[in-house]
Amino acid sequence: MINTIYSLFINIIPLLIFGFFLGKKNPKISKYIARPLIRFGIPLSVMGLLLKEGIDINLIKSAFLAFSLIGFLIITINIFQIFKNKLSNYTLQLAGLIGNTSFLGIPIAIALLPSTTINFTIGFDLGTTLFAWIFGPFFLQGKSQNKNIPKIGGLLNALINSPASRGIIGVLLAYLFNLDETLGNYLWIPARLVIGLAIIIVGTRLGIITNQKSKIFDLNEEIKFSILLKLFIFPFIVFLISKFLNFDFYQSSAIILQAGTPTAISTILMAEAYDVKQKIASKILFSTTIISVFTIPLLHILIKSFK
Repeated sequence: MINTIYSLFINIIPLLIFGFFLGKKNPKISKYIARPLIRFGIPLSVMGLLLKEGIDINLIKSAFLAFSLIGFLIITINIFQIFKNKLSNYTLQLAGLIGNTSFLGIPIAIALLPSTTINFTIGFDLGTTLFAWIFGPFFLQGKSQNKNIPKIGGLLNALINSPASRGIIGVLLAYLFNLDETLGNYLWIPARLVIGLAIIIVGTRLGIITNQKSKIFDLNEEIKFSILLKLFIFPFIVFLISKFLNFDFYQSSAIILQAGTPTAISTILMAEAYDVKQKIASKILFSTTIISVFTIPLLHILIKSFK
């Protein structure tokens, strides 16, 4: 137990701190790193991890679970007024449900869990990523511009352009041309490097946020509830579902830890792109990332107690 928690801090915290000071000193650095990382790095990382373990039904199950559960909770929040009062806009809702699975979730899983769970980990990341980039922009556009129903072409474009999707397409092509074993051996090392850069990006974003004039920890009740949903309520719901579906210990651990990751950077990117509640998104991202340094190890300990 102590060794796994120690491994988590050794692998992740120094990179977060390095990125934090890098972002404070040069706010533009994240853009130079993030763009090629999202376009090439994350798909490369997904390819390397998947080719190492192979695609199986676990990935599909985990992706479907994440995608459908987030969708169900978004619908539930907007149907029932008691929840709508707590999370009155889509920025709060997305920040409370969309986790940083790509940039932090996968490194955390590698630090704490055996590599055999990687399909569950990446599957949950894929489902979360697809939901965020397919529906997130439409939700925020709907609030800021129009109420149009998303067009199929737009949904397909978002699906194809998702970093996780491109990684899976690359894996399928590798299998098609019988290059899976060769690429799996070569891509594993750069995949780990990409994950390290991803953690640094999270740190730079935190550094940039602290340069803003607004008070980061000036949190209203809605923001506090969104943080509570992201770090505690959502992982607990996933825990209950994993028990209901009779997942084994490591499968449950993989998806619960993914559910407990802090708010995704994508929520800020979308908020800035559509000029919707940027300060709220920034505060939730910063708060959940800082708090998760303590809640994720605690979550891992609690999962162990139910083994």
